[in-house]
Amino acid sequence: MFTVRRWWDRYGSQLFITILVLSTALFVRQTQGSAIAELYYWAVRPFQPRPLPEERLTNARVNELQTRLAELEEQNQTLQTLLGYSESPKQQGITAPIVGRSVDHWWKQVTLGRGSQARIKADYIVTAPGGLVGRVVHVTPHTSRILLISDPTSRVGVTISRSRQMGFMRGNGSDRAIMEFFDKVPDVKKGDKVITSTVSRLFPAGLPVGYVESVNLEKSPAPEVVIKLTAPLNYLEWAMVHPFKSK
Repeated sequence: MFTVRRWWDRYGSQLFITILVLSTALFVRQTQGSAIAELYYWAVRPFQPRPLPEERLTNARVNELQTRLAELEEQNQTLQTLLGYSESPKQQGITAPIVGRSVDHWWKQVTLGRGSQARIKADYIVTAPGGLVGRVVHVTPHTSRILLISDPTSRVGVTISRSRQMGFMRGNGSDRAIMEFFDKVPDVKKGDKVITSTVSRLFPAGLPVGYVESVNLEKSPAPEVVIKLTAPLNYLEWAMVHPFKSK
């Protein structure tokens, strides 16, 4: 008995700690650490950010709805503009959405979401609020590819509305274009309106194109002006397609 007591006094505490450790390990294994996770949660809870108050959540939702409402109002205004534009006696045509646009060809071509099934054909002209956009160069049953007047390969016969001076306009890969005159001393000045010419072979006469932004009468071999295009080619979402038979 004395020997057992001495052994307990010497190793009892170590045995108790060992049993406690083994029991804890077995408990953690059986509960898959859920108890430790709970203890960790309660330990760090005071340092966790509090949930958003109800008022802030409500404000966030209101802001979201206001943003959506603003977008719907903008779309509605665009549709109303296009509706009024298409109902004009001189502007009857086929309304079509812009469904494709390459970043590499942003100022060259766009794809419309309507094609031959909507009676669109190659060489039809395309306009938008602001004036001339381009012409149809390829058609599938459901899409149409448009060559924009801003494409550097595009050529448009144009006239200075005020003075009736004629020339041709070429795209410049931006919302500006270059006009060269047939006359060596043309009557042109900054702010003059530019329209399609009566001798144009690809477009009907009298379509708004833009206005003169700058004039260089010393340019060789012919005077040259920079035209600011009035159709918003860089952010078009819709356009109008009109029948036209090239000459």
